[in-house]
Amino acid sequence: MQNFQHITPPLRLFHGPDSLANLGRELDRIKSRRAVVVCGDWLAKGALIERVRAALGERCAGIYGEVLGHSPVASVEDAAALLRRLQADAVIAVGGGSAIVTARAASILAAEGKPVSELCTVTEADGSLRSPKLSAPKLPQFIVPTTPTTATVKAGSAVFDPASGQRLAMFDPKTRAQSVFIDPEMILSAPRGLVATASINTLSMAIEGLTSRSQDALAHGALMHALRLLAQNLPQAARADDAAVRGQLVLAAILCGQGTDHTAAGITTVLGHAIGARYGQENGTVNAVVLPHVLRFNADAASAGMDRVGAALGTGDAGETIARLATIFAALGLPDRLRELGVPRDDLPEIARLSMQDWFLKGNPRRVQHADELEQILTQAW
Repeated sequence: MQNFQHITPPLRLFHGPDSLANLGRELDRIKSRRAVVVCGDWLAKGALIERVRAALGERCAGIYGEVLGHSPVASVEDAAALLRRLQADAVIAVGGGSAIVTARAASILAAEGKPVSELCTVTEADGSLRSPKLSAPKLPQFIVPTTPTTATVKAGSAVFDPASGQRLAMFDPKTRAQSVFIDPEMILSAPRGLVATASINTLSMAIEGLTSRSQDALAHGALMHALRLLAQNLPQAARADDAAVRGQLVLAAILCGQGTDHTAAGITTVLGHAIGARYGQENGTVNAVVLPHVLRFNADAASAGMDRVGAALGTGDAGETIARLATIFAALGLPDRLRELGVPRDDLPEIARLSMQDWFLKGNPRRVQHADELEQILTQAW
């Protein structure tokens, strides 16, 4: 019998055409009167934001509508300044992963009153990682997702520092979403390509969770069903805009986000972090390129996990599973080489070096001792 803990954070989820009608009531439940919306400019200037305004009514104190992809530090700082200036008592993140992370990270900066560099996880001289305790109370988070992103139910907020090319990760359980509203019009607003890459990121995380060293059977159940939903609905989502199909993908992302809280991530997630923001690519696009190579690298150390992945996808051995994944990616028109993403071959050693500092690397089923192991995977994927 294995030792493990499974503590599920509370989540209030509303799904369907009437979901946004609950937003005002959820804010009333916490006595919020000054909620601030955080979203991208395309939403802030579009008609859909009026549906959110209507649901908020007089509770809306303002909108930060300048979210940028990968949540760069300057954008997060601007959002934090607005939260303070408007005396926000709640945050409504409307959009995909970048909007959700920006809202969380801005809430951390607004509450802690320190720069990101003093709040993020750091690598100590001995190579160990230290995550500061962020003790200040945080604004309640409410989320109206437009893409199937696992960020919806996470507590980590990784922002991008363009100056260093690094992701700076902050962790605070107090920034987990209190309520999530899955509205059909909102999830139909995202382009098919973005839905596909967000779903591939979810698929990759689910596979890494199932192949990690975790022995949490409850988490495995959530991740296996997330994979089933992805395999059933992702091909349909690529061909047509269907709210029911996209809703299933969002639920898969939530299952995956919750499940991977109890497992771990690995090399695919780490390389997605290192490459995505640096070269202006969605993490899911990077995942599609590197995941097959990572699975081969981990094969001997992750055989039980690969059996679980195969059971969820209806495949046999690891080779058949990897081939099935390659077929899914190809059908979505995703690239299969890093050079197609504009990654120069000469940059591979630096990408490997930066990746060694990523918190998630420690969850990989096969221990990674040196950067040259990651460089080997990158070279195969290039």
